[in-house]
Amino acid sequence: MFGIRLAVGVARGVVGFFVLGSPFRTMYWVNTDFDSYSLRAGPPPVEVYLRLRVTSGLSAKTVEAAEAGLPNTWHGVTVLCGDEPVGMGRVIGDGGCFFQIVDICVAPQHQGRGLGKKIMAELMCELERRAPDGAYVSLIADGDARFLYEKFGFRQTAPASVGMYLTV
Repeated sequence: MFGIRLAVGVARGVVGFFVLGSPFRTMYWVNTDFDSYSLRAGPPPVEVYLRLRVTSGLSAKTVEAAEAGLPNTWHGVTVLCGDEPVGMGRVIGDGGCFFQIVDICVAPQHQGRGLGKKIMAELMCELERRAPDGAYVSLIADGDARFLYEKFGFRQTAPASVGMYLTV
């Protein structure tokens, strides 16, 4: 009727669609509870990034750190509920040998709707599409998030190796 072509798929009670031929790489989906979300490529703006980290339970970051770090995102996604950003995830790394998945989070009132899985699926699709064969992809799993990451093939490194960190 309006000349819009859609690619539509249904899986586990979730209807998803892409607008074919659109210059914007956005996937839309509707859950069975009729909440509508869209997934936009790219990290959120700095102020949204800072808010989502804190409201979802991740550690706070400074404006300066976010302003320096976000432009170095190799691939990122932002989940929108209408026009409101409610989730995000990023891949960072050297673009060849090593990548790290970071900042996977969903605002508490939107958790439990499969949004974290959709964020991970988009990040993994981009890694499979663009990362060279043999690239090492790592992440730090907080609490029960490890169960989500295991669904995407991630395994614990222990006892062969142990993740370590230092905050400066």
